[in-house]
Amino acid sequence: MASIKHPVFEAHILEGLCRTIGDTADGLTGTEIGQILLNSNIPDIDPQNTKWRRLYSAFAEWQNQHQCSNHILRFVQDALQPVRYIGKEEVFHNRRLEVNKRLSFIGTELTEEGKFRLVAKATTIADAEQRASRLKHKLENRNVHTAVFEYCKAELLFENYFHSVFEATKSVADRLRKLTGLYADGNALVETVFSTTNPLIKINNLLTDTDRSEHIGLCNLIKGVFGLIRNPTAHQPKIKFEITEEEALDILNTISYIHKRLDKAL
Repeated sequence: MASIKHPVFEAHILEGLCRTIGDTADGLTGTEIGQILLNSNIPDIDPQNTKWRRLYSAFAEWQNQHQCSNHILRFVQDALQPVRYIGKEEVFHNRRLEVNKRLSFIGTELTEEGKFRLVAKATTIADAEQRASRLKHKLENRNVHTAVFEYCKAELLFENYFHSVFEATKSVADRLRKLTGLYADGNALVETVFSTTNPLIKINNLLTDTDRSEHIGLCNLIKGVFGLIRNPTAHQPKIKFEITEEEALDILNTISYIHKRLDKAL
């Protein structure tokens, strides 16, 4: 990356980058900005201004003079070195993902290891948002089943918790239909599939009371997800069924667990 002359940021993208790094509440401190500018060999030409304007003045002056963004990227890399965020992992991920939304417009991305890599250049806001979804990142860290991403990709990437959960719950019913050839839905589908007298899917050999209890337990878990999530989300307006990020993560993790149990079905 060091040998590549990186293109300059357009003014509005550079401003967004500076606002993210110099955010009043969550950004770098004034002292940190001064030190990292020094480390990056970028003159601190406006030190008395607000943090993001101070950065913007320094970055704009430097890239206008050198017609590239290399030292700005050096600043970003220094500011987002993982070692700076020990004990502050959430701050690191949120800040990195927001920065990457801006970097994507010049075809660059900062990895979790604090290294740059080249990526296809983003051309729209939606494209940039999709690449830097915080929810998707958290789900990947939880090793969520691929079916969750397959069924709610667009909703996840735009961090739409309501529709992410709705689409993911539908993935379970679709999976059961594909595994069994049935056309039913809801509780009727689940009860037929997990019948204890003639099961179409078995997660164990059903030889002991423990096996039977486990089999019925998964059946009830799936029915519970349908009753708690799919039915309300299908019949209530979004404004009346609010789902927070943490709730979405918990629900999607439960759906992931169901898919992983189905992976092992007999």
